[in-house]
Amino acid sequence: MENDTKITEFILVGFKSHPGSQLFLSVLFSIMYAVTVVGNVCMILIIRMNSKLHTPMYFFLENLSTLDICYSSVITPRATLIFSLDRRNTSYNGCASQMFFFSLFGTTEAFFLAVMAYDRFTAICNPLLYQVIMNKRLCVFMVMASYLSGCINCTIQTGFTFSLSFCGPKEINHFFCDVAAVMHASCSDTLVNELVMLAVCGSIIVGTALVVFISYAYIIITIVQMPSAESRHKAFSTCSSHMMTICLFSGTVFFMYAQPGATSSPDKSNTISIFYTIVIPMLNPFIYTLRNKEVKGSLKKQLKRKGFF
Repeated sequence: MENDTKITEFILVGFKSHPGSQLFLSVLFSIMYAVTVVGNVCMILIIRMNSKLHTPMYFFLENLSTLDICYSSVITPRATLIFSLDRRNTSYNGCASQMFFFSLFGTTEAFFLAVMAYDRFTAICNPLLYQVIMNKRLCVFMVMASYLSGCINCTIQTGFTFSLSFCGPKEINHFFCDVAAVMHASCSDTLVNELVMLAVCGSIIVGTALVVFISYAYIIITIVQMPSAESRHKAFSTCSSHMMTICLFSGTVFFMYAQPGATSSPDKSNTISIFYTIVIPMLNPFIYTLRNKEVKGSLKKQLKRKGFF
């Protein structure tokens, strides 16, 4: 019979590895989080301090950097405490809050990437109307709509997951309160929840991916038709960094949430989730900086001004 005693806390198992590796994971996660924060803050400052970068493309990139800081901050500091101090206990409400904000920022990032693809489509395929179409009002609306979509999804995911019964054991086989891992720890029938997660997350991933692929299909056709090799190279270099981020983010998220049986292999999902929660927010500033001449030029200019060169 089910034990109806209300669960007040969960235990995050983390990684089932040798105890000696916990310190290594703690140091690794701390370094990656520090690089994430410093890299994204630098990206924001570079865009803010250079008036030439006050365009829709860099407006979205600035918001993406802010989002990556928040996204990583929800997961990494708590995971570091697990590995360094072995503080695996988390309260019921704390777990729900972490899931809510993780789903919020993760969903918003998916919509951000779609919005940035539309921005590149407009810039390359309709360059003469770019400033008219991508006006400040539309850019702000797209950012707010992305956050609103994130709020809707995180409310659905968190509400459905914590409506389940948790009657023991209260262990979550993950290093944070992910939807699939918490669902797997429930003693209720999770079929409806799995179907809801598959439908909602699948529609978000497929919908945003369609926007990206359709945008880039038109972009590629337009670039191929450009008469100048220099113009083609510039257009490709502008889009390549964005496509790299999309492939990294969408690929791992699709593997985690948009396939049947996503909750059946928590051990495998622990490793995969490191990429989209910790690694990708850390890599984004480097991907956009190292492949963008305007950002690199602005960074060098600021460093010279500060006396580094």
